[in-house]
Amino acid sequence: MHIIVVGCGRVGSGLAVSLDEQGHTVSIIDRVERSFRRLGDFKGQRIIGQGFDREMLIEAGAERADAFAAVTSGDNSNILAARIAKENFQIASVVARIYDPKRAVIYQRLGIATVATVAWTTEQVRRRLFSEVSEDWTDQSGQLTLVDRELPGKWAGHNLSEFHSGEEFRLVAVSRAGAARLVDSDLIGQEGDVLHLMVRSDATSKLDSVLSGPQGGH
Repeated sequence: MHIIVVGCGRVGSGLAVSLDEQGHTVSIIDRVERSFRRLGDFKGQRIIGQGFDREMLIEAGAERADAFAAVTSGDNSNILAARIAKENFQIASVVARIYDPKRAVIYQRLGIATVATVAWTTEQVRRRLFSEVSEDWTDQSGQLTLVDRELPGKWAGHNLSEFHSGEEFRLVAVSRAGAARLVDSDLIGQEGDVLHLMVRSDATSKLDSVLSGPQGGH
């Protein structure tokens, strides 16, 4: 995958190095050249400039990028860069750092995944970029696992009852606009929702199948 990271601070540099070590093609943008000293043996592309500058983004390969993470220290810069990445370059997976939780609603309405600063880690950014199931807790027997999964766009506007009943997996909470809530039988999915599910170890493929899109009648 080709991934663009905007911001070479502690999180941005850690994310870029991690993705580079995993074999991805990575371009990182920062307006301060000395910030790149954090990268060590990073083999990707370093670009000095603003992450919301179209020319800088084109130089970083935005026209062919698969994922984009804006992780500077400024909310305004991050949301502007993320909007350009999503709206102008149609990059499929866009994640933005956020300091002010009240702004989470803005990001969610734009279809941009966010992680609040208080819970911000390189691993969480990576999870959001790849929209993958993340294992947060497993019981001692290994039979049950608590996972997070971003709600696919196909489920927006649909009742989530398919997820919070049954013996193979069960939805226990949803994070929406920066706040978590317990589920109820009438919960309707919204774009940007993050699902927190308890899944039986042999039912991961079943969960993936259900997440792939609502069927008739849901």
